[in-house]
Amino acid sequence: MFPGSVKYHVGDIVELRKTHPCGGREWEITRTGIDFGLRCTTCGRRVMLPRHKFEKRVKRIVRYALDLEDQPPPAT
Repeated sequence: MFPGSVKYHVGDIVELRKTHPCGGREWEITRTGIDFGLRCTTCGRRVMLPRHKFEKRVKRIVRYALDLEDQPPPAT
């Protein structure tokens, strides 16, 4: 796969290659563009990464934000 061929969206959960000092590996994307905003799903820490560093560090996409939009709202 070529760099930049994967589309990332706000709300996607990604797994990075290195663990965060809190022990978490999964991050929620909060901003896309030239820089990516990420929030650790374990401790809530927020970081910004340039696109080229982010794309190198992503291991896999754990959950797509679009998957959540396709589901019907919970019945009450």
